[in-house]
Amino acid sequence: MKDHLLLIGKNVIRMFLLLFFVSAAAFVLVSVSPIDPLQANVGQAALGSMSQEQIEKLQAYWGVGVPPAERFFRWASDFFRGDMGVSLLYRQPVSKVIHIKLANSLWLMTIAWLLSGAAGFVLGVLSGLKKGSWLDKLIKGYSLLIASTPAFWLALMLLMIFAVRLKILPIGLSVPIGLEAGEVTVSDRICHAVLPAVTLSITGISNITLHTREKMIDIMESDYVLFAKARGESSRSIVKNHALRNVLLPALTLQFASVSEIFGGSVLVEQVFSYPGLGQAAVTAGLGSDVPLLLGITVISAAFVFGGNLIANILYGIIDPRIRKGGARA
Repeated sequence: MKDHLLLIGKNVIRMFLLLFFVSAAAFVLVSVSPIDPLQANVGQAALGSMSQEQIEKLQAYWGVGVPPAERFFRWASDFFRGDMGVSLLYRQPVSKVIHIKLANSLWLMTIAWLLSGAAGFVLGVLSGLKKGSWLDKLIKGYSLLIASTPAFWLALMLLMIFAVRLKILPIGLSVPIGLEAGEVTVSDRICHAVLPAVTLSITGISNITLHTREKMIDIMESDYVLFAKARGESSRSIVKNHALRNVLLPALTLQFASVSEIFGGSVLVEQVFSYPGLGQAAVTAGLGSDVPLLLGITVISAAFVFGGNLIANILYGIIDPRIRKGGARA
């Protein structure tokens, strides 16, 4: 029990430190960005017709002229008190904007995460069991091809085929155009989420498949599997009692670690499908110099990514006592 608590405490402290450094890095990148918030959000023509007093008010609103360090520590102190600030673009609390956008993104990413994990594990196991066969070559070739395919290109291809040519799925957005919130049904949301979720699923399969395949090959060529064959165990019994149990642990770790890939891919996929999720809000905040919203999205996204890695580390330590004791000593 003591080892469990030490391992969890160490990982939680590490996660909070990483969140702080990630938010600081995001703030520095926004501060050195060449984008002028006034020109980006007001426009050069509108600025030319304003008085100097109006321009100064806008500059004060966007924080122009305030030292970056002062702005960051102001934001950090408010954030630790539970106040994420007010979005400069949406004119709403950042927490409210993130809540709405995150609800849309989680719907997509959860489906993609589950589909890619299940499909990648099954394909990796089959490929490892049939090493050198036509099935192994087909799965490995598919995984390598998908691993080198940009997510936005795949999204565009699926959009052109199923939405433009075949017209069996909607082109984009999360709900049909023109409907009020109360009129949107679950089937409408599912139809609009199919293409983005499938795109994220396909791009997330390759890593899990390839890693599971290599681990499966190592297990099937190990000494204890050879000993089990010598004892006369059937292939089905060997796969069930030895192979799957040993390959499930690294696959589980990869599955939780793949949260970062799903988050990263969602930014591009949501842009292609005009899906109003957290990724699209991050792009809008970055281009519009909406620092409070961008930092809030950065912290929440990093928390999800680090949370996935934290869960993977804890589960790994619980399953394997050697890792738990080594992590507690460290």
